[in-house]
Amino acid sequence: MSIVVTGATGHLGKHVIDGLLEKVPADRITAVVRNKEKAADHAARGVRIAVADYNAPETFDSVFSAGDTVLLISGNEFDKGRVGQHKVVLAAAKAAGVALLAYTSAPGSLTAALADDHRETEAAILESGLPYTLLRNGWYNENYTENLAPVLEHGAVVQAAGEGRISSASRADYAAAAVAVLTGEGHENKTYELGGDVAWSFTEYAAEVSKASGKEIAYNSVPVETYKGILTGVGVPEPMAAILAGVDESTKKGELVVGSGDLSRLSGRPTTPIAESVAAALKG
Repeated sequence: MSIVVTGATGHLGKHVIDGLLEKVPADRITAVVRNKEKAADHAARGVRIAVADYNAPETFDSVFSAGDTVLLISGNEFDKGRVGQHKVVLAAAKAAGVALLAYTSAPGSLTAALADDHRETEAAILESGLPYTLLRNGWYNENYTENLAPVLEHGAVVQAAGEGRISSASRADYAAAAVAVLTGEGHENKTYELGGDVAWSFTEYAAEVSKASGKEIAYNSVPVETYKGILTGVGVPEPMAAILAGVDESTKKGELVVGSGDLSRLSGRPTTPIAESVAAALKG
C-alpha cells in the first residue's frame, strides 16, 4: 500500500511530498508526474515515480493498487476540461480499490465560476462511493506574493475586490493539512474548509508591501470590467481574465473568508500570515 500524490511536481505537490517524507518511509510514497525528469529530486530521495497524464486515461491503469491512499491535486489546465481529467483519476482509483481519495477543492462558500469544476468533481467523488476527504483549500498567499513585480513597478495593488477580505495561508500550510489527512486516521468521508487564521483586505495587503519594500504602495479598487480589461491588456486570455475577475467579485462579497479553524487544527500550527509571505517574497 502506498500514499499516491498526483501533480507531485507542482507547487503544492512538492510541499506535500516534502511533508510526507518527514512522516513515512520514501518507498511508501508514489509521486504521479507527467515529466519524469522534473521528478528527479523526488526520485533521488527514494520516492517511487509513476508517469501518467490526465489527458491519457490508459496511463493511469497501473498507478493505483488496492488499499492505497490517494491525493488528487486539482488540475490547472482550465482549457482542457478539468472535471474530465479528474474523473480519469477517480475511475482508475475506484477500479483499483483505493482506501481513501482526498481531493483539493475550493471553499464551499465560493460561488465564482472557478468553483464550478470543483463542485462537479466533488459530486463525482461522492457518486463513486469511494471513501473520500474533501480538502476545500482557500487562497494561497503565493497567489499574490509571487506577482509583486508589477505592484512594485507601478506603486499600486489593483484589484476589483473592494474591501473584501481573504483568509489565505501559505502553500506549505495547506500541504501540511493534506499530509495530516494522508498519514492520519478518522478522515474518511469528511469535508474540511481550509483557510488562514487571519483574514486581510487588499488595503492591508498594500500596506504590508509598503512596509516590507520601503516603497509607497496604494490599493486601487476598480470596477470588475475595468479589471478584466487590465488583465487582457497584459496578455491574460479573456476566459482566464473573466475567471480571475469573478474571484474578485466573490472576494468583495466575503466568500473567501474561511473561519472554520480546520487548517491550523489539521496542520498542528498557526497559519502563515500574509505579512510573512510578503517579506519572504521580497527577500527573494
